Amino acid sequence: MESLGSIIMYFVIALAIIVFSVLTVTTRKILRSATYLLFVLFATALVYFQMDYEFLGAVQIAVYAGGIVVLFVFSILLTHRPGENADALTNQRRWLGLSAALVGVAACGYALFSYCKFCGQALPEASDFNIAELGQFLLSTDKFGYLLPFEAVSVLLLACIIGGVVIARRR
Repeated sequence: MESLGSIIMYFVIALAIIVFSVLTVTTRKILRSATYLLFVLFATALVYFQMDYEFLGAVQIAVYAGGIVVLFVFSILLTHRPGENADALTNQRRWLGLSAALVGVAACGYALFSYCKFCGQALPEASDFNIAELGQFLLSTDKFGYLLPFEAVSVLLLACIIGGVVIARRR
């Protein structure tokens, strides 16, 4: 049984994730948005640490909070003036974004509840895996391996960096 303090800490972290996620997409200053994203990623790492997934928490901090957010800030500084406000959204864009978000939530909910692998089963404990098995599973080329998506994301990020440098050089 979990302690009351652990449950309270979970809800505090979840509330922080929700608040900073909303601030990330609603602020009009782009550097503040990147900072709020950093807070979301740190809070997500805290959730991993709370579940005793120390490796995933460390990867979350090192790769996402450390690497990706620095890449975003670097790209922002190359392409925008950091102090300028973004244009306000028109009502048509706001409704389009809200409807796209609702469709995304509905699709994720359908995928989550229609996938019966976890229906009625408890998730495995952290002690059931070791790091070698986790690494083999994540970087395998099997049916459910993540090597190809990992490489695709790295190529996408490289294209974003090159695009940011090209746009910055034109100015």
